[in-house]
Amino acid sequence: MATTADIRNGLVIEYNDDLFTVVEFQHVKPGKGPAFIRTKLKNLKTGRVIPNTFDSGVRINVARVERRKYQYLFKDGSGYHFMNTETYEQTFLPEEIINAPAFLKEGQEVEILFHADTETALTCELPTYVVLKVTYTEPGMKGNTATNAQKVGTVETGATVRIPLFIETGELIRVDTRTGDYSERVKA
Repeated sequence: MATTADIRNGLVIEYNDDLFTVVEFQHVKPGKGPAFIRTKLKNLKTGRVIPNTFDSGVRINVARVERRKYQYLFKDGSGYHFMNTETYEQTFLPEEIINAPAFLKEGQEVEILFHADTETALTCELPTYVVLKVTYTEPGMKGNTATNAQKVGTVETGATVRIPLFIETGELIRVDTRTGDYSERVKA
């Protein structure tokens, strides 16, 4: 069993009969009284982030998890299908546990977090940035670049992204999967 001294970002713990990952933590030693650890915990089932405080030295249950590389294959009525890049074993996941399903493109590498004891998938994380092709956008107007004006563009996965006026149909852009925002234009 681990103690609160072992808490770090990304650690998966069992808390209140559920699995949580530590989003951030801070050791606090007040002038009076015992030390404690202030944390933000993300529920792996619901995605909800809750604040929590642990007394210093308290025992915590660390869940055994494994991160495995998978490749996205396709989507059908039963869910999203992925293939393990080492064993070529296929698995499918529901949309709820994928962090940004709108930006999944066939052949893309993702990281799936598995509970080692039960072999169940907990989360599926896309890379922080993905490069996507703009399939449709309205033409930009000349002279409107003085401000940060944006327009809506559709990318190859079908998702819509707010992009600058100078981006045209057929260009490659980098999109932040955490927020769904345009990051930069990519030279082909």
